[in-house]
Amino acid sequence: MTREEIIASIIAIEWDMFQAVPNIGGAAPCQDERQTFEIMRLSQAASWSQAALRSYLHDLTQAQRQDRNLMTEKYARMMKSTSPQEYARIDHLIPATSPSALLLIEKISAIILDWEGELAKKYPRLLERGRPLRSSHDSHLVTSLETYLKSELATYSLKTLELYYEHLAEEQSKHINGSEITLALTVKQYGFQSLEEANRKLEA
Repeated sequence: MTREEIIASIIAIEWDMFQAVPNIGGAAPCQDERQTFEIMRLSQAASWSQAALRSYLHDLTQAQRQDRNLMTEKYARMMKSTSPQEYARIDHLIPATSPSALLLIEKISAIILDWEGELAKKYPRLLERGRPLRSSHDSHLVTSLETYLKSELATYSLKTLELYYEHLAEEQSKHINGSEITLALTVKQYGFQSLEEANRKLEA
């Protein structure tokens, strides 16, 4: 499979899983916004290595065979920080995360959160429209990037985490901000030519 085919397959499976995520009171409005979903997931995939993408696609197909919904698991994990009382009722249903995976999740999160902090300084108007950075800002109405990120990473296999961390560490060693790659593609899909233009227009 080409890189484009791998990403397309990932997004197709993720969308199906996202559509099936249960929500109190019925489907959430974002579950009807396929274009937004595809923009966000495509932009994220753009900053990954092909090896990590291939491994993640394997995670998704394995989950399908096991009748697991990784999107449901991700959003359930977020509740540990945003709705701890509700989370306590479902904690026993969520797969355990190994110590090796937890260590990689912390390493990956540290790199990405540092990158996001850099972007917040360079493009403040643009970044303030997104999630707050740290879990200390979580509430039942707001989920931080840190909580969202760690919850998603916890659904990845150990192999995917290893490959993803390897890629991020390489980008970091080359002074490449992987989050900037993702954000740049996101704003271009919304019609902006650059991050500078998007930030400038949001200041107006």
